[in-house]
Amino acid sequence: MEAGNDNVLSIKNLTMSYGSKNVLNGINLEVKKGEIIGYIGPNGAGKSSTVKIMLGLIDDYGGDVVIFGHNISTGDPSYKRKIGYVPENAEAYDNLTAIEYLIFTGELYGMERDVAEMKAERLLEQFELQDARHSRLSSFSKGMKQKVLITASLLHDPDLLFWDEPLSGLDANSMMVIQEILAQLAAQGKTIFYSSHIMDLVEKISNRIVLLVKGEVVADATFEELKEMSEEGSLSGIFNQLTGFTEHRSKARDFVSIVQGGQTDA
Repeated sequence: MEAGNDNVLSIKNLTMSYGSKNVLNGINLEVKKGEIIGYIGPNGAGKSSTVKIMLGLIDDYGGDVVIFGHNISTGDPSYKRKIGYVPENAEAYDNLTAIEYLIFTGELYGMERDVAEMKAERLLEQFELQDARHSRLSSFSKGMKQKVLITASLLHDPDLLFWDEPLSGLDANSMMVIQEILAQLAAQGKTIFYSSHIMDLVEKISNRIVLLVKGEVVADATFEELKEMSEEGSLSGIFNQLTGFTEHRSKARDFVSIVQGGQTDA
């Protein structure tokens, strides 16, 4: 079935393997305009693989991925101009200055150079980075570089955002600003995939949470709906319950015992 007018993204029976290992085992998702999706799961669950397929970085997969009404398997890259991406481990061009990097990124997305430069200057000022705009990224702290990467993902005013651990290295005030930016973008009809291991942040900003375990969707609901289906009151507790991880207290107790010079039971 082709995605409807209010569907930004449609995934049907998505599968992928690395050799003999199944990474994705039939994922189905329908994502509508203006949704903030908390896309979570343990390490190795298949989150990054799913996102890379949607970005067109991986083409060896089964199933259908339809973005903005077009099946991405056709090879037409034009849909990518409407997407913004902050990867978990981004490799920026550290020899470029912040403003050079943003202008370069904007031009890759088809922006005119003067427009990209004007917007980049104003956005860096919002992040209080105007005085560092002509400094090389190699001299930036983790938080400063993260602000530049977030700016780069938004510079071209995309309709679909994929953010993987976007708040890494940011101070509390900057995190609050970013959360509000996401809320306002969603209110304007932008669609956001937000992936993080910081469960309380995912809980706060997401209006829908998709939990992936071993390449399968095991939960797809609002946080309130997940609470009703679980004995846990927090997303962290729900996450642990649904992923089957219940050993955190005993592991912590054993760890602390070793630190304090004790011994664990054999």
